[in-house]
Amino acid sequence: MNTGLKITAFAAAVAATFGTAYGVGRGVDPVTSQKKPASEHGGHTGEKEGPGDAEAGAGHAATVPGGLQISERGYTLDLKTSRIDAEKREELRFAVVKDGTGKDGTGKSVTAYEKEHGKELHLIVASRDLTTYRHLHPTRAADGTWSTPVELPEGGGYRVFADFKPKGAKEGLTLGADLAVAGTYAPKKLPEQNAKSSVDGYEVSLDGELKPGKSSDVTLSVEKNGKPVTDLQPYLGSYGHLVALRSGDLAYLHVHPTGEPGDGKTEPGPGVSFMATAPSAGSYRLFLDFKHEGKVRTAAFTVHAGAAKAGAGDEDTPDQDGHQH
Repeated sequence: MNTGLKITAFAAAVAATFGTAYGVGRGVDPVTSQKKPASEHGGHTGEKEGPGDAEAGAGHAATVPGGLQISERGYTLDLKTSRIDAEKREELRFAVVKDGTGKDGTGKSVTAYEKEHGKELHLIVASRDLTTYRHLHPTRAADGTWSTPVELPEGGGYRVFADFKPKGAKEGLTLGADLAVAGTYAPKKLPEQNAKSSVDGYEVSLDGELKPGKSSDVTLSVEKNGKPVTDLQPYLGSYGHLVALRSGDLAYLHVHPTGEPGDGKTEPGPGVSFMATAPSAGSYRLFLDFKHEGKVRTAAFTVHAGAAKAGAGDEDTPDQDGHQH
């Protein structure tokens, strides 16, 4: 469908709601990363793995995956900006509330966080069709309110993910909330599976695949003008930063490379390797952030775990130059 239509904020909110219901109703199992060493991101899938989880494959998970819930483990994502207009630079405001800690018993905004990869909180905004992606780093006011400017290209339903670890918590978590964007809306299919992604004169190649129920290595290699990039710059404590979102329900998986700058064995490119597990067959969208020559860029890929390819489309992949920092 190529005909654009004007969607009101109300209609966008309805679209986001039905998108959530559709994704959860598909009944696929959650995405999890494999158990990671101390240097990697811990707890951000919103899952608790037990013995045999990796081998369980398509078995049912005991917990809801990261990003699907607005409240979890006593914390709630309070999205104070519930709608914005497309093609306008607007302020997105939110807070993380510790349930039941306020004077009135409703909750109190969290003001103390553990820094993870150089930041107290990572904010991801993605459209429900996974064609628009933003990785933002908001600023926090003394009262615990976070804010950041954002500009989104089209109307429709979006999902906001807050990835953080409260001060003193044993593990981090990811909470998600819906954002309605008013403006022209043209539904898009999930971009087709691709092993190469071009952005700003760089070409990033993906080697490896996601396997249901089995941990596998995924390596992304960066080239510029046909030559391997061997001087990637550290970004958030690593040479690459990967976020994976599952098509349909937008389950969130946040992983990091198997090595890090300064460990004596990890080279600054061209390849950046990750270990990940997809316990369910299905389609996923991968977003790799990498830094070179002082600028962060994002390469996007569509991959399929197992034989399922539902949701992959034949429409053009959107431009990748809309990444914000």
